[in-house]
Amino acid sequence: DVDTPLCRGQYTVTQSPSLITAAQGQEVRINCKTSSSVCNSNYLHWYLQKPGEAPKLLIYAATNRYTGTPSRFSGSGSDTDFTLTISGVQTEDTGDYYCQSAHCSGSAVFTQ
Repeated sequence: DVDTPLCRGQYTVTQSPSLITAAQGQEVRINCKTSSSVCNSNYLHWYLQKPGEAPKLLIYAATNRYTGTPSRFSGSGSDTDFTLTISGVQTEDTGDYYCQSAHCSGSAVFTQ
């Protein structure tokens, strides 16, 4: 029913750590935890936003690299716990990383 108001504040997403300083070539892991299971156990997506640019999709459905995403980026996890791993971080990987969960209710939640 299009007239039914959406329930808000139903889900939370926690991303950690909030800041990473890494030397080139190091492995970097970013974790994302949702307050309840995502749809299909894998509806969790990762984005990278570089200064002055729009966010770009890196990983979709938890583990799938989007077109053009370098192989050093990988995603893992299911249900409520997910990880983005950068194996051999490069200087061009600098930016803000976001996870987005999607839930079968139709709600989507971005980390801030």
